[in-house]
Amino acid sequence: MADLVLPDRPLSIWQPVHLGTDEIGAAVRVTLAERNMLIGGEPGSGKSVALQLVVAHGALSPDCRLVLVDGKRVELGLWRRCGDRFIGPSIDEAIETMHWLQGLIDERTDLLLQMKRRKVTPDLGWPVYLMPVDEVAYFSATVGTSVQQKAFNAANRDVVARGRAPGIIAVEATQRPSADIIPTSLRDLFGYRWAFRCSTEASSDTILGHGWASKGYTAEEIDPQARGVSWLRAEDGVPRRIKAAYLTDDHIIQLAAQAAELRAAAKPADTQSGNVIPLREGDAA
Repeated sequence: MADLVLPDRPLSIWQPVHLGTDEIGAAVRVTLAERNMLIGGEPGSGKSVALQLVVAHGALSPDCRLVLVDGKRVELGLWRRCGDRFIGPSIDEAIETMHWLQGLIDERTDLLLQMKRRKVTPDLGWPVYLMPVDEVAYFSATVGTSVQQKAFNAANRDVVARGRAPGIIAVEATQRPSADIIPTSLRDLFGYRWAFRCSTEASSDTILGHGWASKGYTAEEIDPQARGVSWLRAEDGVPRRIKAAYLTDDHIIQLAAQAAELRAAAKPADTQSGNVIPLREGDAA
């Protein structure tokens, strides 16, 4: 494994995010600002690794604030020092955070309306909030009561639906985003779709969108041993076969330490349009 080359300057959430390479070896980058992304695939196919790439870029961007949601705790736990909020296996805290983000969306849209602007842009100087969710099914269909799951799903859908213009980005990963895991009305709101190895063409279409398997774009044909190989449907709307970049735990530890230092040094001033969510006791450990 090659040594990690740390960036020599802070990144920006408005810059393209490096995700990997395509079949001819060209770098694959996407502009994440004003977008939402859905990541899906079998266990061990590479989707959690993919999520790490997005989080790493956000953590190294002082103009981005992280709201980390991870029911397993271990996938995003190494980034805790970089986050404004880290949510572990508590559906109550997940719902509370979604409601907080809904309030932030309301506040920001009110301000944008007063300023006669339609969306957040870099010149405003407002921080962009990135909300990565690892294994969204944990909250949407596994833990808690049916009432709590419905509350989480409703708030999550609202954040994804209304968050892009006021600068709230959702990147959500799950094994198979079927209707019982991510309702169709929510799934259709994700502009970017990233499909790793799936067991069936139907599962692949659930991630990439209906009909792509019949056109030859199916993650069912990916070799089970080819971890990280995937189909990405992004800016041009057509799936692109890529190999996701890979960050080891040591890489993540190094990047998270650098990101924490950058954030401590930058100390971006809070604005009415983006107050930090207070960390709960122990969250910064």
